[in-house]
Amino acid sequence: MPKPLSTAQIEDFRDRLIEVAERLFAEHGPGAVSMRQLAAELGVSPMTPYRYFRDKDDILAAARASGFDRFAAALEAAYDTSTDPTVRAQNVGEAYLRFAFDNPAAYRLMFDLTQPTETNYPELIRAATRARATMSHYSRGLLDAGIISGDPDVIAHVYWAGIHGLVVLKLGDLISPKLEFDQLWREMWRALNAGFRV
Repeated sequence: MPKPLSTAQIEDFRDRLIEVAERLFAEHGPGAVSMRQLAAELGVSPMTPYRYFRDKDDILAAARASGFDRFAAALEAAYDTSTDPTVRAQNVGEAYLRFAFDNPAAYRLMFDLTQPTETNYPELIRAATRARATMSHYSRGLLDAGIISGDPDVIAHVYWAGIHGLVVLKLGDLISPKLEFDQLWREMWRALNAGFRV
């Protein structure tokens, strides 16, 4: 009979399994990854992951929730670096890019994948909701300061679509070699700000 595990041991193994799953799911797609492969990556028996998660969907939801929470924490920290709404917005945008490029596997799982069973995972819903709220928080600051005008949710989604599009192009190595990513980022940011400016 397996020896009872401490809370710290359980959390440590779950974190390691989520990290491995994040990478394998992003590289191969969830459908191509088995519980046996996940166990082999960690050097444990094929049944060990079942001590921590019900099934592969459970692991996928946990990996996505972890990504959303880390992403939201990065944006929240960037938001808190200044009280100037324009500086805050710029810092949040740059934190978004840093997270995506430092954590491409997590980013792909978060935004390029949906789960038909998402409603079964309250932690995933909570983390995704937190991330979406964090992405739109800075646009409300710009609106409150009278710098831009419009519907805050629409504005936040337009900024999100622009940044996400750039990230996907960069991660897919689809940007023309004649163009610099930093230049595209600056021009997109300038155009969006100008478009919403009062």
